[in-house]
Amino acid sequence: MKVDVTKFGFGAAGIGNLYTEVSDADAEAALQAAWDAGVRYFDTAPHYGLGLSERRLGKFLAGLPRDEYVVSTKVGRILEPCDGTGLDLDNGFAVPRKYRRVWDFSADGIRRSVESSLERLGLDRVDILLLHDPDEHWEQASQEGFPALDELRAQGAVGAIGVGMNQWEMPARFVRETSIDVVMLASRYTLLEQTAAEQFLPLCQERGVSVLAAGVFNSGMLARTTVPDDAKYNYSQAPRELVVRAQRIAAVCERHGATLPQAAVQFVLRHPSVASVVLGVKSAEQAARNADLFDKPVPDELWDDLRAEGLLG
Repeated sequence: MKVDVTKFGFGAAGIGNLYTEVSDADAEAALQAAWDAGVRYFDTAPHYGLGLSERRLGKFLAGLPRDEYVVSTKVGRILEPCDGTGLDLDNGFAVPRKYRRVWDFSADGIRRSVESSLERLGLDRVDILLLHDPDEHWEQASQEGFPALDELRAQGAVGAIGVGMNQWEMPARFVRETSIDVVMLASRYTLLEQTAAEQFLPLCQERGVSVLAAGVFNSGMLARTTVPDDAKYNYSQAPRELVVRAQRIAAVCERHGATLPQAAVQFVLRHPSVASVVLGVKSAEQAARNADLFDKPVPDELWDDLRAEGLLG
């Protein structure tokens, strides 16, 4: 099943206060700017800000025509009330620690999670539902979680179903062994790293599984025109050889009048299995800048030069 999404997907972890606080007004402005730029696909999760992302997205979408946008959310982490103090920064979010996350890919856990997400979003259904990071939970996610998603899909409670992960190997197993519709793949198919290209993407193309590409800037390494020597990769200090490689790619982009983030987005979109590139957005300015990355064409000669210099497979 091919999912019907806009090429630019709004990644809503940022408006869940990822790393830093974002005001309600700034979150709404970011969503409005993306909408004005034509974005109609929004991705969220309970994990993002302990439900804050879903609540803010739901408030924005309230009153908008339901058939004009697509929402994906995720299951696998149940939010349980707790007496935590301080902020949830250990998990990356600047929100009060009023809930704790409990891994749960059981059928009951998934139903509970979906019900809670729908309440926060103010919706009666979600268009795409993803098993979220089941890296250590293959048995339960595949034997209990997937059948629960399959049942929800058959009932019409959700549209497409799939998995969202930072690796391609387990998603490939889901593609082979189940009838999922979509995979959200983070960081494993980018201008810098194409580990998913040889086996995973052709498999998705063969099975008609849509890929939602996230993390295409590799933890920010490809997000700016120039690559700093202290750039991050997989959220840690990048190895020197990767920094140099990214800097060489940036230089080729500059020769062709393109920017590194522009090329990073458009490279991923070139693959026929990729339905959307999901970019995190925290502000109206970021939304407008990201929208531009999809609209400015990149000359084909850029890809040829990257291949000729051994910078692209």
